[in-house]
Amino acid sequence: MHRTPLGADKFGIIEKPLTAFEQLYNRAWLRKLLLLVILAGIWEIYGRWLDNPLLFPTFSDTMAALISGVVHGTILRRALASIEVLLMGYATGIVCATLLTMLAIRSRLGTDFLETMTAMFNPLPAIALLPLALIWFGLGNGSLVFVLVHSVLWAVALNTHAGFRSVSTTMRMVGRNYGLGGLKFVAQILIPAAFPSILAGLKIGWAFAWRTLIAAELVFGVSSGSGGLGWYIFESKNQLNIPDVFAGLLTIILIGLFVENLVFRILEQRTVQRWGMQS
Repeated sequence: MHRTPLGADKFGIIEKPLTAFEQLYNRAWLRKLLLLVILAGIWEIYGRWLDNPLLFPTFSDTMAALISGVVHGTILRRALASIEVLLMGYATGIVCATLLTMLAIRSRLGTDFLETMTAMFNPLPAIALLPLALIWFGLGNGSLVFVLVHSVLWAVALNTHAGFRSVSTTMRMVGRNYGLGGLKFVAQILIPAAFPSILAGLKIGWAFAWRTLIAAELVFGVSSGSGGLGWYIFESKNQLNIPDVFAGLLTIILIGLFVENLVFRILEQRTVQRWGMQS
C-alpha cells in the first residue's frame, strides 16, 4: 500500500512549514513598523549629518519636543481642536454627498446635476474659498467647516455615484426579484455592492479634509489668534522653534496613520471583506 509521506497531502505535495522569519514577514503591521523604523533612522542620520537644528532637527530632538508638548498638554489640546472641527466638516460633507448621490441615482437630471457640479467645483482648491468663507461666516469654526465640506463633498459623491453605476445588472435584478425598492434597494443591494468605491471616496475625502484643515488653520489662526495644529506649527515657526514645528508635523502624520491603518482598516474588514467584495 502506498503511504503518503509525512507532511504531504493526498496529491503528494509536501507542505513546508514556514520559518520564524517568514511568519514575521507575513505580518503586514510588522513590515510597516519596520519601514517606519528605517525612515526614522534615515531622518536621525541626516539630521546629525546636516548639524543645523534651524533647518532640519534630528528625529530624537523632534521626539523630545513631541513628548514635551504631550506632557504639557499643548499638542493634545491643539490636536483635539483640529479633530473636532475636522469631524464636523467631514460629517457634514458626507451628508451632503449622500443627498446629492441619492438625487443622482433617481433621475437623469440628478446625474447631470452631480456631474456638472463635480466638474465645476472638484478641481477648485478648498483653501481658495477661505477668504470668501471668512467674509460669509466670520472668524469662527463656520469658515473652517465650509471649506472642509467643499474638500469632502465632491470626492465622496463622485466615488459613491461611480460605485452605484458599476453595480451589475444581475445584482439589480436580484434585488428587484426580492421585491426591494427605494431605500431598501439602496441599503441592501447598491451600498454593499458599491462599498469598495464608497470606501475609497471616504478615504480620499478624509485626506483632502485633513490637508485643507491644516492649511486653513495656518491662515485662520493668524486672523483669530487661535487654532489647532496648523496654528501651533505657525507659532513655532515664528519663534524659530523648529523641533516643535516638526513635532506638529509628526503629530499630523501619526493621526493620519492611525486613521488609515486602524479606523478605515476596521471599517473595511467589517464591510468590504465581510461582504465578500474583496479578498
